[in-house]
Amino acid sequence: MAKVELKQPIVQEIAENIKDAQSVVIVDYRGLTVAQDTQLRRELREAGITYKVYKNTLMNFAFQGTPYESLKDFLEGPNAIAISKDDATAPARILAKFAKTAPVLEIKAGVVEGNFYDTEAMKEISNIPSREELLSRLLGSFQSPITNFARVIKQIAEKDGEAAPAEVEAPAEEAPAEA
Repeated sequence: MAKVELKQPIVQEIAENIKDAQSVVIVDYRGLTVAQDTQLRRELREAGITYKVYKNTLMNFAFQGTPYESLKDFLEGPNAIAISKDDATAPARILAKFAKTAPVLEIKAGVVEGNFYDTEAMKEISNIPSREELLSRLLGSFQSPITNFARVIKQIAEKDGEAAPAEVEAPAEEAPAEA
């Protein structure tokens, strides 16, 4: 069997993984210990991110004709690829957070929602919260004025409730004094 025939399924696997991806990030993992690599893989797996090491030439073939073709310039040296189909910022966020504890991990570049970003831009993207967190913040900002309005109405109702019995009791006490 020819070498090309052996490598074709791997290229197809990469192409299938990146086909509907929200983001693809290339990282240089050189210098990570086995324990660090295991921890990183666990964190990425828990977030639903595919993280694998492929040969650069195979990734290059898989990227051809896709929005990820711009990543081929960064395929030098040992590289790993992190692919997310759900959360566009998750790979950058998790990898950048992990790089703080393991500075040898280097984010080289990535494509997020069809747009290419270099190392510095990927660091900026890593600061963007997840979609769920952004939605909860938005919901909180919608709820805040309504909640404050409800508190004010409740306080006014409680204040009026306290004032009404005092007004009722006062005439009752004055009435016997005048008679």
